Order: sequence, then C-alpha cells, then structure tokens
Amino acid sequence: MPLDAAGQDPVYVGRIRKDLTNPNGLTFWTAADQICKGAALNAVQIAEYLMKQ
Repeated sequence: MPLDAAGQDPVYVGRIRKDLTNPNGLTFWTAADQICKGAALNAVQIAEYLMKQ
C-alpha cells in the first residue's frame, strides 16, 4: 500500500479491525504521500466537505 500512495493525493486506509483493547475503538493502517497530501490540499478538502454540509 505505501508504494501505491507515492505521487497520489488520496490517503489509503486498510486493515480496518475492531480494537481489542477498546470496545468503541478501531484499528487501521493508513498510507499517504506527505508531499502530495500536505496542509494546503487537506485544507481545501476540509473546506469542500464543510461546504457540502
């Protein structure tokens, strides 16, 4: 999964499991390209999401 994230904007999430130590928790694995998924793109995506709400 990390190699798939290189040069891409999306954040990849995988191996989503119930947290065995917390009844309300989840564990998961994420991979992203920090250069592509920097603060500017993240801020734009948050703003777009909030505008839809």
